[in-house]
Amino acid sequence: MIKAVFFDIDGTLLSHASGGVPESARRALALLAERGVPRFLATGRHILEIHRLLPDLSFDGCVTLNGQICLDGQEHILFDAPFPPADARQAVSIFRRREAPAMLVQRDRMYINFVDGAVRQAQRAISSPIPPAGTYQEGPIYQLIVYGGGAEAGAALRQLPGCKMSRWNDHAVDILPRSGGKVLGIGQFLRRLSLDWSEIMAFGDGENDVDMLRCAGVGVAMGNAEAAVKAAADYVTADVDQDGIYRALEHYGLL
Repeated sequence: MIKAVFFDIDGTLLSHASGGVPESARRALALLAERGVPRFLATGRHILEIHRLLPDLSFDGCVTLNGQICLDGQEHILFDAPFPPADARQAVSIFRRREAPAMLVQRDRMYINFVDGAVRQAQRAISSPIPPAGTYQEGPIYQLIVYGGGAEAGAALRQLPGCKMSRWNDHAVDILPRSGGKVLGIGQFLRRLSLDWSEIMAFGDGENDVDMLRCAGVGVAMGNAEAAVKAAADYVTADVDQDGIYRALEHYGLL
């Protein structure tokens, strides 16, 4: 029996074609709430971006930054996993050397070293503004986003032995601690709710969703998902713009 549902945002809840959440997905979220099924986000996004993209939706908790910060329904931090100190220092050095556009992600800030065409293309693809320029002050680093092709990302990753990367665009990758990922964050909520992986459903469409779809009792890939994501899923639903979320929840008897 499914007792909680986890949703990716980009390409899953949020359509970049329309720039919003389809009405059918909104209706599905409301029906889950009426039936007492907890609804969680599991995203690579920062909470500041979630406020901008989903301003009128609420959830029972959020796995943000690919599992590096987990927030409860009131946005209190339940769990966080910043870069190990040596990798954090190296991430700041990569940022400061400006060999490629890079964004540092901290608990309350996201800022970039410089902007080029790759940054503009990647941000446009996810309905997001160009990030503000900034300088590192102090504090934990939770994610490093590197823009450009594979060479730039590979060069950065080789300098961060405690990290791994997940590509979310042809021009951008997220770099996070090797132990991180959405599975890490979801596991925090399962322990607090005394739930087993077999008791949850997860929706996603991108590379950073593969592990959570494999682990969930029911992993659902959107129709617009990449081939590898569909291969990892138990069920492939319709596209985000074709009522994919509603159809899958209806198929499994949750609505």
